[in-house]
Amino acid sequence: FDFTQPTGLGGPSAVGLEAAAGFEQVIEPTEADLKNRLAFMSADIERRSDQLAVIERVLLRQQRVDDASLFGKPVAKGWVSSNYGMRTDPFSGKRAWHNGVDIAGKAGVDVVAIASGIVTFAGTKSGYGKMVEINHGGGVITRYGHHESLAVSAGDLVKKGQKIGGMGSSGRSTGPHVHYEIHKNKRSIDPSIYIHRLPRSRSG
Repeated sequence: FDFTQPTGLGGPSAVGLEAAAGFEQVIEPTEADLKNRLAFMSADIERRSDQLAVIERVLLRQQRVDDASLFGKPVAKGWVSSNYGMRTDPFSGKRAWHNGVDIAGKAGVDVVAIASGIVTFAGTKSGYGKMVEINHGGGVITRYGHHESLAVSAGDLVKKGQKIGGMGSSGRSTGPHVHYEIHKNKRSIDPSIYIHRLPRSRSG
């Protein structure tokens, strides 16, 4: 695996195989070629080992996300424009369930990860527009929707407070805001519980 490279797929076409039939050319690598290849492979192995070490720290040593790490808002400045739960849908005018909290603000302001984790989705999703999903381990997932632009890609490791995109109004949206969701064990919970919570001090 390699987070920085796309999955390798391919192979020669049937036409290419026919054209190459009966023709084979073998080029012996020089000593310099072999040394260069070995150096490249060594650097690649070291880089992937570093990635594995980071993943181990994030997922294996942190078996769960401490609730305290989820405190705060995904934007530095903004106001809650729509709460979690039943509301009047701004498009249909009917009562409907709202799976997150909307925080409105100025277009382009930084949207940040509420806790450390791995980006499992970064792209366009129906209803969400440009959306980022982060897996924090321990069954905790956060989602951030309606971005103007994205600053991360699937597979990226992010830290708490790291920019993941710019606030926007993409998707099913009436104006610049971030739609923020928290899911625990595949069930949504009210993000406002954590938005207004102060960080707890840890002893020991």
